[in-house]
Amino acid sequence: MQISKLFSFIFTFQVLVFSFCESQQCNKDNPITTISVSQGGNANFKTIQSAIDSIPAGNSKWIHITVDSGVYKEKVILPNTKPCVFLEGAGKEQTSVQWGDSGTAHHTSTFELQANYTLVKGITFQNNHNIVDEKKNVTPAVATRVHADKCTFIDCGFVGVQDTLFDSFGRHYYYNCYIHGHTDFIFGKGQSIFQDCKIYFGSGIAEPRDGVITANYRSSLDDPSAFVFKNCSIDGSPGIKTNLGRALELGNPRVIISDSYLADVIRPEGWNEVQAFVGSERNITFVEVGCRGPGSNMSGRVSWINKLSDSEINKLLDLSFIDNEGWTSNFPIKIIA
Repeated sequence: MQISKLFSFIFTFQVLVFSFCESQQCNKDNPITTISVSQGGNANFKTIQSAIDSIPAGNSKWIHITVDSGVYKEKVILPNTKPCVFLEGAGKEQTSVQWGDSGTAHHTSTFELQANYTLVKGITFQNNHNIVDEKKNVTPAVATRVHADKCTFIDCGFVGVQDTLFDSFGRHYYYNCYIHGHTDFIFGKGQSIFQDCKIYFGSGIAEPRDGVITANYRSSLDDPSAFVFKNCSIDGSPGIKTNLGRALELGNPRVIISDSYLADVIRPEGWNEVQAFVGSERNITFVEVGCRGPGSNMSGRVSWINKLSDSEINKLLDLSFIDNEGWTSNFPIKIIA
């Protein structure tokens, strides 16, 4: 992961992108147009990408793409010119998109999401690069990159080893999702809530070794982004241990884990930093509150774990943290449990 160059690029364009985001809306007054994808039968398309390609640039009304059960071996890109898409599979156990590639994140993602106002339900996205051949050296291989604003994933799966879910930037809501990986497998600088999700730390490599779940980045202490986990389950393969998260160079990471189950795969210290942070741990915000399970014992945690006030924590846990304007009510189905 080339963090410095990657996030410098993201930060440079952040203001411009968010200005573009705020100008977009999805028209709910018109009937939703539905197009279908299936590898057999009488569907409109046989691949997900061909269905996306059929959507006109500048689309402003909801397009519902239904995807039949099956394994779709393709790389899928939803460009920023095609917002207002509801991509729905038959369930995360029945519908999956699989690819195998490694390298720069936005070039290797199995699913590259760039369009605002995107809703995805019932699909698993997997990057097989580090899984197909377990003898390979593990390298970054992104299953999904979310580089867009106002996006929601419901009942979805994200499967990989290193850098599985690149929550790159924008405001996002993940509900009842399954996220599997080993090294920095939820990373980026998104402003996101993960609710009722299952996080699974698994090896997937020839020689199992300890790892880390989150690698969060904030450009400054005023940056509103953070990863917030609410009522989640964090478990993993026996015999190996993981930290909940780590700090990245030149960042101000913020991760909140609330009311979640932590299995005994969690290392006693819980979190770690890079050498550049030594002596500046005040810029790191890692919080655990109300958690349970054998991995939630706080007695061995790093001494510098951040202690926020109850009011500060509640602000981060509230839906207004990602939605102070009502965008989550603009989807064609109810998305908030």
